[in-house]
Amino acid sequence: MSIRIIPLGGFNEVGKNMVAIDLGEDVILLDGGFYLPAIVALQETERVYSEKKFRSIGAIPDDTILDKLGLRDKVRAIIPSHAHLDHIGALPYIANRYNADIIATPFTIEVLKSLLYDEKIQLKNKLIPIQPNGSYYVQGKNRKYKVDFINITHSTPQSAFLAIHTPDGIVAYSNDFKLDNNPILGLKPNYQKMEEIAKEGIKVLICDSLYAGDDRKTASEKVARTMLEDVLLNTENRDKGLLVTTFSSHIARLKSIVDFGKKLDRKIIFMGRSLAKYTKAANKVNICPFIKDVEIATYRRQLEKKLKTVQKSRGEYMIVCTGHQGEPGSILDRMARNKLHYQFNNQDHVIFSSSTIPTEITIENRAALDTRLKKKKVRMFTNVHVSGHAGREDLRDFINILNPQHIIPAHGPHEKTQPLIDLGKELGYKPKFLHLTSNGEKLVFN
Repeated sequence: MSIRIIPLGGFNEVGKNMVAIDLGEDVILLDGGFYLPAIVALQETERVYSEKKFRSIGAIPDDTILDKLGLRDKVRAIIPSHAHLDHIGALPYIANRYNADIIATPFTIEVLKSLLYDEKIQLKNKLIPIQPNGSYYVQGKNRKYKVDFINITHSTPQSAFLAIHTPDGIVAYSNDFKLDNNPILGLKPNYQKMEEIAKEGIKVLICDSLYAGDDRKTASEKVARTMLEDVLLNTENRDKGLLVTTFSSHIARLKSIVDFGKKLDRKIIFMGRSLAKYTKAANKVNICPFIKDVEIATYRRQLEKKLKTVQKSRGEYMIVCTGHQGEPGSILDRMARNKLHYQFNNQDHVIFSSSTIPTEITIENRAALDTRLKKKKVRMFTNVHVSGHAGREDLRDFINILNPQHIIPAHGPHEKTQPLIDLGKELGYKPKFLHLTSNGEKLVFN
């Protein structure tokens, strides 16, 4: 028997992550995400989405490769690693192609349910939640495969480092992660379990290498919390408008924002459907301790009514909203274009607790947003943020703990993945055990 790894997305670009693990009689799919720049571009022109449309613009993984290889009917499970759209966004449109359960941590399952509800899509696939650090046995044709959902830290809750146990060794999948020993929400990485599977023997590690070329250890989320505290509590904002924008899926960051908003004695309003989606999903699995401290406004009538109130008493409120990437149609974009009932005043505070995603369309959108805000003479605080991805020194520690036989860098084009190959060589791996690959290629491990 051999293990065949087939990248379906995320090895030529940042996004649309998906990998097939071909075990002969059985196939397990990991992730199924959007290529977000294509989605953003599409949202500027239309709102009617379909699998056909997404395939035509390259917004979802090319899993039709499995049809050509005769593997489609062998798929036994679809296992997304976490709740980000570049890992689960495509599943509503492609999961029905497979007679396979979708298995993930509870928060990831709830976010997926929310996506299905929003797009009025029904899947035949059973959705199975597994707690962080839990395990599940996938039923193959003639055997079962144990899958460990090892807790790992990232910028959204209940992210899982997946370990698929096969007769030829473990396939380990960690795409995306960082090593945060002081998380604001949830558990720290399960190093004990990592050491256990290392002793058992990891045949292949498929590993997030987005920042493998950055000579750093990624800072803990507690650093971002301190940065927010400094900006919100130690900058004069009395009687000023106060607006914070961040990733809707970053529940730990939202917790910090709410904590400091309360210290300022401000009424906190979350604005935007995306924020509502993620916070409600978190609340359903009991990981949203701040839900009682915020008001959520999503629909236009709600937004307009609430913004009129904020406009009159801006020193009493803090707005938390979508739009940190300058996405057209987001709350912040509409406010900057004067398309909502809120006028920025001179010296209002706008805090970007995020980084700009490094793609052409997001850089252009964010630059246009910044220009509009500067014309309104607001005070802008950017990059009040720490990354959710491991740096080179985290990756060094991670590989040393796991001691995999083979390493496949993932999560980006070759200029992003090549540095992990270089790190592997630095750690003593021979080239034949390091695999720089692309979408659609097949890697066989005997």
